[in-house]
Formats: sequence, structure tokens, C-alpha cells
Amino acid sequence: MPDRRSYEPGTPCWIDLGTPDIASAKAFYGGLFGWYALPSPPVAGGYTMMTLGPDDGRPVAALMPQTVEGEPVAWTTYVSVADLDAAVGAVRADGGQVLLEPMDILDQGRMAIFADSVGAVLGAWQPLAFPGAGVVNEPGAFCWSELACRDVGAARAFYGEVFGWRGEPHPVGGSAETHTETHTETYTEWSVPGGAPFGGMIRMDERWPAEVPPHWSVYFAVAGCDEAAARAAELGGAVRMPPTDIPAGRFAMLRDPQGGDFSVIRLSG
Repeated sequence: MPDRRSYEPGTPCWIDLGTPDIASAKAFYGGLFGWYALPSPPVAGGYTMMTLGPDDGRPVAALMPQTVEGEPVAWTTYVSVADLDAAVGAVRADGGQVLLEPMDILDQGRMAIFADSVGAVLGAWQPLAFPGAGVVNEPGAFCWSELACRDVGAARAFYGEVFGWRGEPHPVGGSAETHTETHTETYTEWSVPGGAPFGGMIRMDERWPAEVPPHWSVYFAVAGCDEAAARAAELGGAVRMPPTDIPAGRFAMLRDPQGGDFSVIRLSG
């Protein structure tokens, strides 16, 4: 079911966008996905919750005002954890770097931000009153997180130790013949034991510019990929990769007017 009230520890539960222009981001994502912005209380420092429709019980994401000039506009994925301090300790023990130490967010939960052992940035969330997104996997809602990095073996080992993830590689494309990490054409799906896949990983090969760092990206489900890509362009965004068919459905890579990258996908089935 797309509506959620809890998340299994180790699974992505929330996303937010760091952006220098909250008003423009509201207009863009509201026009693209039909999101509504909830009033931001003074104690929130401008952190703005976005909901799918006017019902404030269905939060899908948040917009976070950036305060450092030149900071890249980016979506951050947060993984639900039962013990934030233990998760942060595991990050350090397994070669990661804690960028934001654990902190309390009112009565909602506790958060931390870290870079993994290959340099990609991710968040961790220990829920209290707020478990995470109230709806996922339906048009206009978050549905997938994806890691792009050059050392998939190191990433698989890191996330296996920190969150207990399983990284299952699958061949993609007509030329793939093995499931080995050394084969260029593989795609890794992340899951926790006994759970369905919630994210993926691709290897950054020689086709990726050297200056592009390892990173996590987010996907949103849409009813029509071609229509969503066209609408994003109409709203002042950019289409970085045109609508393309893949085994999971039809997807496109987009960019918002402030430079935030994300993908949309019409899921098959």
C-alpha cells in the first residue's frame, strides 16, 4: 500500500531538497506533482513540508532553505534507523564521515547526515512523532533512491555493515552475461533481509565525467513519463535525459530551475 505510518529500520523513509529559493521550488514541484506547501512555523527555520494534495496527513517531501552561498542544490534521502547513535558509530567504523552530528528535531525525531565510504551523502532518521513520508510509490510521491559510484564493491560492503542492506546485482542490457561486480552492465538492487527492493546502485564508468562525484539521487512516480518531462520543461526546468524505457518502466532525468536533479518514472505493472 502506498500510504505509510511506519518504516522498517534500514529503509528510506524521507527526502528533502536543499534549495536557495523556497518560493520557486514550491511553484515548480507544485506545478509538476500537485504538491501543497504546509505553513512553516517559526521554529522550523523555513523548513517547509510538502504534501500530496491538501491533506496534511500525506507528506511526501520537504524543502530546506540553504544558507551557505554556492552550496549545491540537492535532494537528500533519509534512512530510518532504530538507534541513531549506533548507526553513526557504524558509519565511522566502516569508513564513512559524519557531516552533521546527531541532533534532535523538536519532538519529531533525531537526524544525522553522513558521507559513505565512497563519498556519497545520505541522511539517517530515528523517528519519534514523525515516521517519514505518509505516501510513497504513487504518482507524485517518492518511490526509489539510487546510488551512483565508482566502487560498487566498497559501497555494498559499507551499507551491508551500517544498515544490513543486501545488494543484489542484476544484468542489464543485451550484452550482460554475468552477475559479477566487474561486469560493466549490472544494476544493484538494495533491500533489507525479507523486504522488497527500495533502491538501487549503478557503477560510474568511463562515460561519467571525472568531476562528477558519487551521489544519491531520488525518483518520483508519475502517471506519464513523457508528460511529466514536458511539464517540467514548461515550468522552467530541464530534461537531462529524455524519456527512456527500462525494465522497471519508463523514466526521465530532470533538473529543477535551481539546479536540483531528480528522476521521474512511470512504473510498469
